[in-house]
Amino acid sequence: MMARGKVQMRRIENPVHRQVTFCKRRMGLLKKANELAVLCDADIGVMVFSPHGKMYELATNGNMQGLIDRYKAAYGQMQGESSRKKKPQAIPQEVLALKCEIESLQKGLRYMCGGSDINHMSLDELHALESNLEIWVQNIRYQKMQIMSREIDILRNKEGVLQAANDILQERITEQNGILNSTGSVMIPQVPFQMNGGSNYGF
Repeated sequence: MMARGKVQMRRIENPVHRQVTFCKRRMGLLKKANELAVLCDADIGVMVFSPHGKMYELATNGNMQGLIDRYKAAYGQMQGESSRKKKPQAIPQEVLALKCEIESLQKGLRYMCGGSDINHMSLDELHALESNLEIWVQNIRYQKMQIMSREIDILRNKEGVLQAANDILQERITEQNGILNSTGSVMIPQVPFQMNGGSNYGF
């Protein structure tokens, strides 16, 4: 049996493969968290948001809000102890990274609206813009497919209604034809007329 190759830690470009991997790894993560809670009697809360914004969560004690409150209390206590020992800290790296990402998105939006030159964007900014454009395009395609699917369902329903109405009309036409055939042919009376000599001949 061949050993499985090492998976490269980078974004999966194929959207289908990416979704399958997300589902598998998400279930594996929640399973491992549950096993850790059972084996070690630990309280664990896990929240996962899909690329489309759907949330998945696991709270081992059945109360996610309780775990969040405990986290806030513990985080506030740690922050209080840290502030007493140290000077006010600089802006966290996460905030700086988020600020840079926002600036990159704003610059990308200005470029797409024709208000900025692409030559003024760095390579990292272009990579970020490309990734966001791919996400937007995928979301647009997903919404288009949803709308097209709904329109197809509406057309199929209309087709069913029209077919039912057509069947009813066909039945009525058949009934009318049956009534006419059952009455028989209509008799045409003979009209007498005179020829030379005054004789009456009837046809």
